[in-house]
Amino acid sequence: MVTDAVSDAVIDVAELSKVVPSGDGTLTILHEISFAVTSGEAVAIVGASGSGKSTLLGLMAGLDLPSSGKIRLGGEDLGVLDEDARAELRGRLLGFVFQSFQLLPALTALENTMLPLELAGRGDARALATAMLARVGLGERLGHYPKHLSGGEQQRVALARAFAMHPQLLLADEPTGNLDAATGAQIIDLMFAMNAEAGTTLILVTHDEALARRCGRTLRLAAGRLQA
Repeated sequence: MVTDAVSDAVIDVAELSKVVPSGDGTLTILHEISFAVTSGEAVAIVGASGSGKSTLLGLMAGLDLPSSGKIRLGGEDLGVLDEDARAELRGRLLGFVFQSFQLLPALTALENTMLPLELAGRGDARALATAMLARVGLGERLGHYPKHLSGGEQQRVALARAFAMHPQLLLADEPTGNLDAATGAQIIDLMFAMNAEAGTTLILVTHDEALARRCGRTLRLAAGRLQA
């Protein structure tokens, strides 16, 4: 039975399944996943490689559609929105931090941070992006391109870009996966500090149990199923 959406949930996932063609048959990546995340929560999604974590994250962001079930983001049913409407909702409600940074190589740190603000029509994009880069310790690196920044610096730019729009929900996918342990620890400390300052809801996909313990709640995926 599909439950009613949790009234104060930033995101509500109900009986979500994802099935894809595989050879002569099908492969079930996610099987009837249900959970809700309320405003201000920090939730870790953990599981082995291939357990469905990244697929679930993509579905929650509206980057893909489920085979069955529902996702409500900010009260909106993603399944009834077209691609443009989902993109508009993403831009308004979500911030992203990826393992691979996802910076545009032809843009400077400042331009990468300004991009979502400019797409949203913010006239103060430059001032906001400059302030966010100063917050992450890159106030002197505004004009540097990604190839001239270390991995840790690139992830700091990604954090600045993610928080610049003051998102309701931050989705972080293995944010330290491409960083050494010391740099990764610094990035995580910064991410949690900024998350607390902004009052953002955080969903963190990780295989790192120590990192997961820093969240208030942990959801465990195994072979596409949410474990009790």
